[in-house]
Amino acid sequence: MLEFLFWLSAVLVVYIYIGYPALMGLLALNKRPVAYDDSYQPNVSILIAAYNEEKDIAETLENKIAQQYPRDRLEILVVSDESEDDTDQIVQRYARKSDVSIRLLRQTPRQGKTAGLNLIAPEAKGEIIIFSDANSQWASDALAKLVRNFADPEVGYVTGKMIYTHDDGSLMGDGCSSYMKYENWLREKETAVGSIVGVDGGIDAMRRNLYEPLSPDQLPDFVQPLKVVEKGWRAIYEPYALLKEKALKDSDSEFAMRVRVSLRAIWALYDMRQLLNPINHGRYAFQLLSHKVLRYYAFIPLAIMAVTSTILSNDGALYALAFWGQVIVYGLACVGHSRQSQGQNLSTAYGVPYYFTLLNWACFKAALAFSRGEKKVTWNPRKG
Repeated sequence: MLEFLFWLSAVLVVYIYIGYPALMGLLALNKRPVAYDDSYQPNVSILIAAYNEEKDIAETLENKIAQQYPRDRLEILVVSDESEDDTDQIVQRYARKSDVSIRLLRQTPRQGKTAGLNLIAPEAKGEIIIFSDANSQWASDALAKLVRNFADPEVGYVTGKMIYTHDDGSLMGDGCSSYMKYENWLREKETAVGSIVGVDGGIDAMRRNLYEPLSPDQLPDFVQPLKVVEKGWRAIYEPYALLKEKALKDSDSEFAMRVRVSLRAIWALYDMRQLLNPINHGRYAFQLLSHKVLRYYAFIPLAIMAVTSTILSNDGALYALAFWGQVIVYGLACVGHSRQSQGQNLSTAYGVPYYFTLLNWACFKAALAFSRGEKKVTWNPRKG
């Protein structure tokens, strides 16, 4: 029984992180192209939900105003979730002086990002609505790169590419960045197959007529693309629409953020569980199960493999190799945690094991919270 559990868990772990991406790579050889058009420039609305963002909102608005896009086809809508600092005043100041239309709506009482987007989405005049975080910094051509994909009548949702940076703007070289490279590669392959199953909430776009109001506890940048796919449209990845975001400096903040995001994603999977029916949704149900459900619960086979390999380590060379391999990986993760706690930048040798362990531990905590019925609705600005 122990050997069976070991091999079952080992096969699952290999499938989740290697097998499924390899399968997507093979299926992507029969590529399903996107008929994008660089000259396609419809009216667009950028939606920003903000809570106490006086530190970042001015820079974010300047970044959006500076987009290489026709000024008369662009508007920016900001919803302030009962901000208590100078966020509202800063937005109003830019609204008075900008040649791009900027509108501020205030949500009271505080209800969270999703409720805020529900409030301002009906006010959008654009054919395409774009979602930006209050601290998101886009490349100057990111908006144009996102929107060009909607020239394809099959495309309903587009996400861009997130790149983590240091404070000085230089690219990260640790596990956080490596994880995003891995995810972005997989999104390229899923796009070639048909539709992706995960997006980056700081640089997403969708057709306005496909937007559905969500309950305040739902994660919009997870549920909205799933709903778009459910309606028969494609959700795709645009690798040339770039978003730079500063990585969190300390492991506690990163871990708390990952637990919060994972918890809301697990609830989103539960709310959209009808998409896991292969009879109705075929290959996409398989993608959703493999890329998301199994990934969020990968801590289970990882734990089983750790326990069984420890018990079986004296029963054969393969089990001993598996045991010591895990000791090395988790040992490097511990060193990575220690070094990051001391403010040191991590090399890939430490960063990848550390971030891999952090993500799975966060998923474990999120799964426990989900089992207790806990939900996260409101948020605080990222620190660091």
